[in-house]
Amino acid sequence: MTIEHACGAGDGDREPDPSDSLRTFGAVVQALREHAGLSRAQFGELVRFSKHTVESVELGRRMPEESFVERAEEVFGNTGALRRAARFLSRGDPGLAAWFQRWARRERKAVSLYTYECRLVPGLLQPEGYMRAVFDNSIPLLTDEQLEAQLVARLERQTLLYERPNVPFSFIVEESVFRKKLGGAEVTRGLLDYVLEHSAPRNVSLQIMPLDAEFHACLDGPVQLLETPDGRRLAYSEGQQTGRLIADRKEVSLLQQRYDTLRSQALNPKDSRGLLERMRGEL
Repeated sequence: MTIEHACGAGDGDREPDPSDSLRTFGAVVQALREHAGLSRAQFGELVRFSKHTVESVELGRRMPEESFVERAEEVFGNTGALRRAARFLSRGDPGLAAWFQRWARRERKAVSLYTYECRLVPGLLQPEGYMRAVFDNSIPLLTDEQLEAQLVARLERQTLLYERPNVPFSFIVEESVFRKKLGGAEVTRGLLDYVLEHSAPRNVSLQIMPLDAEFHACLDGPVQLLETPDGRRLAYSEGQQTGRLIADRKEVSLLQQRYDTLRSQALNPKDSRGLLERMRGEL
């Protein structure tokens, strides 16, 4: 009998922040297993998954495969309870990447937010046309339903800028990001108009890192930082198909130092707006 070591393909399939439905399903599996007098290793042999996978499912860290649910049903007497419960499992906030969901929830309670981007315009400053251009470039291609879910989630996240006028938002974005013309000239015109409008409020600061800058404190890539209501500082770093919420004080302090230095190296907000206005006039 072959043991399947994971419900997916490795640690990348672990849920960074288990949804309530996954936690509830896992708790039910654990309760049924313990009621049957089985250890995780014994249960794992019966369902042909490793004890580590059993543990991950019970803790809500993995989305169980259909084969896991079916075999668990057989072990527990085919009551149908797990099959019915599995229909309602979700990974959390639809439209948001699983690795980003923990950070997105903390954004809503933050008392300050800082963002440096070198790849794309930050999501909080993207107009819908630019969002569609970004999602249209996804590989593999998104279905219409997936694209709409992503749009809705991002537009909902943008309400932060309107609903929290007393929270300072700081953005530093590479000039090259605005010169990419992602989606074409019309989308870029709409993007520049939108960014100029939404970076105008007093609590929003936008700085451009110019192409000819001789010094650069954030060459290691994009970063986000926030302060919680209780004074804690957290950071978030994202790459290809992954994201990492950083709570270690020394690491967060280092990233904050880099961001603060970058602010002194970038164009000030007034000159940054002037640059964007000139770019808008060139289109």
